[in-house]
Amino acid sequence: MVLVGSHGEKDGLNDDAVLDYRGNPVDKSKTGGWLPAGLILGCELSERICVMGISMNLVPYLVGDLHISAAKSATMVTNFMGTLNLLGLLGGFLADAKLSRYVTVAISAAITSLGVILLTVATTIPSMRPPPCDDYRRQHHECIEANGRQLALLYVALYTIAPGCGGIKSNVSSFGSDQFDVTDPKEENAMIFFISRFYFGISIGSLFGVIVLVYIQDNIGRGLGYGISAATMVIALAVLLCGTPWYRFKRPQGSPLTILWRVLFLALKKRNQSYPSHPSLLNDYENRKVPHTKRFKCLDKAAVLDDDCAASTNKNKPCVVSTVTQVEEVKMVLKLLPIWSTCILFWTIYSQMTTFTIHQATAMHRTVGSFVIPAGSFSAFLVITILLFTSLNEKVFVPLARKLTHNVQGITCLQRIGIGLILSIAAMVGAAVVEKERRERAIQKEIKLSAFWLFIQFFLVGSGEAFAYVGQLEFFIREAPDRMKSMSTGLFLSTISMGFFVSSLLVYIVDHATKKSWLRTNLNKGKLNNFYWLLAALGFINLLVFLILASRHQYRTHLPIKPESREEELKSLNNEMIEDVEKKASIQSLKNIEP
Repeated sequence: MVLVGSHGEKDGLNDDAVLDYRGNPVDKSKTGGWLPAGLILGCELSERICVMGISMNLVPYLVGDLHISAAKSATMVTNFMGTLNLLGLLGGFLADAKLSRYVTVAISAAITSLGVILLTVATTIPSMRPPPCDDYRRQHHECIEANGRQLALLYVALYTIAPGCGGIKSNVSSFGSDQFDVTDPKEENAMIFFISRFYFGISIGSLFGVIVLVYIQDNIGRGLGYGISAATMVIALAVLLCGTPWYRFKRPQGSPLTILWRVLFLALKKRNQSYPSHPSLLNDYENRKVPHTKRFKCLDKAAVLDDDCAASTNKNKPCVVSTVTQVEEVKMVLKLLPIWSTCILFWTIYSQMTTFTIHQATAMHRTVGSFVIPAGSFSAFLVITILLFTSLNEKVFVPLARKLTHNVQGITCLQRIGIGLILSIAAMVGAAVVEKERRERAIQKEIKLSAFWLFIQFFLVGSGEAFAYVGQLEFFIREAPDRMKSMSTGLFLSTISMGFFVSSLLVYIVDHATKKSWLRTNLNKGKLNNFYWLLAALGFINLLVFLILASRHQYRTHLPIKPESREEELKSLNNEMIEDVEKKASIQSLKNIEP
């Protein structure tokens, strides 16, 4: 099994080699392609079934069964989702540094299965819930809230699921893309199509979770609903393991965080060193794997060959001097951070779809004939919109954009993100208007507004996610260094994580600043619409910052290609030196003729 080691044990194979499960060079006719990529996709499909089935219907359980306040319940859900996505960074780090993507996904799937089984137990045992509460006591806030002992198993279950799902999310798309050879034009096109189908596939899993599982949880039993989620993850893990002979594997190539911190440390340590007259004099310049750039020039000092590095033996010691490739990889990561920061607020707005929007549905008219639609199932509008716009992007918007812009991509990843941000702002404006109307009707006319009005915010956020999610995922994978691919996916997931944590922070600040007058369990006594207006205003400011940063971003594929030979580099260096001498001579001549 490969489950080969980190740094290549087999002679003649470099760290970039693609191997089969026995550690031998792959036979492309027998490995990789759509079949193994599809088996890998099953893990993400099951992960979405679990996460959506839990997150989209957890607030009604916390408020209705455990009698926890709406603001606290929303914070519990966003903290759980934030932690889940943040641990994607850990999963990416472990895969890149030591375990490999395959092993990380397999272990993460097993951990997720255990967590969902624990959640099934936590929601099934009667002693894990406080006494039932009738409507009269609920209106007068006399319900007994679940105590620490009753919440303990629930917390253990949720925070066992979090690292498992985080490890799957940060590696499964990268492991799937490893099944295609990007140097083969045919397979490269198949990989691009796979990324699109990957997102479409996980949306199907989300739809199953919010419609089928939420209905089972509300009408048959939460234990059964969560039990089905656990079973799907166990089956997905078994399928993943069965496909092992057909996968293509890449060795872990060392910790990207180690490279990051080492370059920053050496650049700081050598800050007083002079820059060489030409970049080709930097360490290992002739063997660089990415083009040298002039941005963040201060980091080049980490690759400066000073007296301590003069000996040929010291040139290969990473603790003494970095290579140009390592410095450029760190530059690539740093270039992602400005765009990364502006993606956070989109997910803060998205998080409202799993918390306060679901809570709104519980206070609205949800009956169709004699059938009462579960509050959590209204999030199906979100998933359906995502599926619709994912297809429209591929069939309509992108081909149209290609004709208008003459760009192969049609819509660039940054343009997708920008469209997503605009739609998220519109969603919060729509949500504020709907909530104001719902509250006025409930108070003045004692009429419940139809919950189908929530379609406005679900539609706008869903269409925004179809653009933003794909745009962000493509941006981080394409722009990050190749050997940090899993880490870059984790970095993308951290924007989602920070979005949920920012939501928790905003709820805390608003709840205290307004003395609990905006965010109330009884929405008729609160002013949730003001919270939505606040998010719309913050989203608009964030959009302006994004537009400025995006206009200054230089795509990785647009960077100049390095000269093909050392002779060309020396010729370039010689020409630059001649131009420099001529420039200085011209300046001196001008000085000589000054009066």
